Amino acid sequence: MVSTGAVPNLAFRRLRGPRSAGEFAAAVRRSAREIGEQVACDARYIGRVESGEIRCPNYAYERVFLHMFPGATLADLGFSSRETVRGRGARATAEIPDTPLPPTLHSDTDEESDVLRRVFMTSGTAAMAAASLGFGLGTAATAVPAQRPAQRRVGEAEVTAVEKAVRQIRLLDDRHGGDGLYRRAAQPLRAAYALLDEGTTTRRSTSDRLHAGAGELAISVGWLAHDSGRFEDARSHYAEALATARLAGDAALEAHAFCNASFLARDTGRPRESVRVAEAGQRAATPLGSPRLLALLALREAGGRAGLGDRSGCERALGRAHEAFGRGTRDADPEWMTFFREAELEMLEAQCWSALGDWPRAARHARRATQLQDPHFTRNLALYRAELTTDLAHAGAAAEAAATGHQVLDLLDRVQSSRIRAMLSGAVRVLGAQRGSPEVAGLLERCGEMGVQGHTAG
Repeated sequence: MVSTGAVPNLAFRRLRGPRSAGEFAAAVRRSAREIGEQVACDARYIGRVESGEIRCPNYAYERVFLHMFPGATLADLGFSSRETVRGRGARATAEIPDTPLPPTLHSDTDEESDVLRRVFMTSGTAAMAAASLGFGLGTAATAVPAQRPAQRRVGEAEVTAVEKAVRQIRLLDDRHGGDGLYRRAAQPLRAAYALLDEGTTTRRSTSDRLHAGAGELAISVGWLAHDSGRFEDARSHYAEALATARLAGDAALEAHAFCNASFLARDTGRPRESVRVAEAGQRAATPLGSPRLLALLALREAGGRAGLGDRSGCERALGRAHEAFGRGTRDADPEWMTFFREAELEMLEAQCWSALGDWPRAARHARRATQLQDPHFTRNLALYRAELTTDLAHAGAAAEAAATGHQVLDLLDRVQSSRIRAMLSGAVRVLGAQRGSPEVAGLLERCGEMGVQGHTAG
């Protein structure tokens, strides 16, 4: 719905010329690919711009539009300045212009899909340490590789910078997905391991925190690689984290590395490895006193067993997962497990049943996941709906699958995840056989406009 008082952007409309909104959206996507951007532009987005609902594009679209119309400014294209649109919020961060502003589900200017320009550190000694160690991301155009620090003592500021980088990467991933973050996140990872290689610490507790922080950073960067389809990179990062855990004798880090490695093995068609790695993770996690961690690792095992077609083994692992999850939270639960709520439990169980071909049962759990999901986890909003679209398509519920597919497309401007796009493409391929349905036909047409592969022209 157009915002009250919106002023139509006539300048942008003139630039479109005789092309339809869909044709112009396709031109935008082509221009994005020319400069290495990925935008989910469709006719509806163009309509929102021309109606004045979108008063200022996010940074990714800004670069694309300025590439399409060399020499033009945002004002020439009919847009308001970002400062005017943000108003008071922009003034509040004037002293720290790159501070990440929390995206909302209904904001085009604040959601900032161009996460590459964000800095991970924004205040205090951690910011100073981050700057000296290369943690600041800067802009896509000016970012430079991290420099290896000279021999130096590592203290609270440096360790805090590593830990804060981990938290910021996870926060941005929850909102935006891994595609746009991966290459920039590799920079603080290199700096963290340079500290391990060349820094010296005066306290054992500082050394332990640095090892744990570097290992968690490796897992976070590995997950970004995983989510963006760079599977060999992900495998390497997870192995690096596991080696760090073994070196430091850190069972919690070891369990986390095994957890992610099991997930990767499942996603890359190695279910037997997925089971073995999940079992190793459970052995590492048992002494830690976190039932929720054991529940997640049991779900990883269940996913691997489902991939093997082992229904009874999968059901046993699911039973252990539910039992452990039902024991509630503990102080010993790892910080990185904030995403693991009932919605994620339902989602992972849905994936088990889909792997076993029980599509109606999978759809029931995926639907439950979408109903329970916290709206702040934007990436998971898209992920769970992509899973539900797939399960409904296979279960023969074409109209509902198409409606859910539209919800996924609505989120693709905010979430850059090759994994989610691949899931939606798989659902679209299944729905292609039911294009006689008007609901399905509408989804296929919109997928074509947005460059989501899997549809069949007709």
